[in-house]
Amino acid sequence: MRTPGDGHPTLRAFAIIFAIVGVVMVFQLYATLFAISALLQIAFLLAITYFLFLLWRDRRADIAFWPARAQWAFYLAILIVIANIGVYFGSRLFGAHRLSINGLAGVGWLLVFPICGYTIWRVWREQHTYL
Repeated sequence: MRTPGDGHPTLRAFAIIFAIVGVVMVFQLYATLFAISALLQIAFLLAITYFLFLLWRDRRADIAFWPARAQWAFYLAILIVIANIGVYFGSRLFGAHRLSINGLAGVGWLLVFPICGYTIWRVWREQHTYL
């Protein structure tokens, strides 16, 4: 049972968001907001890379027994995904102009993920199929 001071949680969350937006607009903290956004994007890229590193560290003994072709395909697919994400965030943070992900270039950028994901899955499945 709710107490009279509880209010609706969604309404309270929107009020907090509007308060933060109001503080940013009143004190003109746009540069600070941009810096925080840049730091969060770098942290997100590092978190993805660290997660992939942890996956590799747990399974590197198994991967060492794979044939060289399978190892190359597996590692290169992972590196291409990391580089693809790095190019996007790098151009947003450090580039002279942002990488616009629209049109044919956007389709190409987005197709890298399923193609590399399929390559990783296919190599993993091929090495773990015992006939």
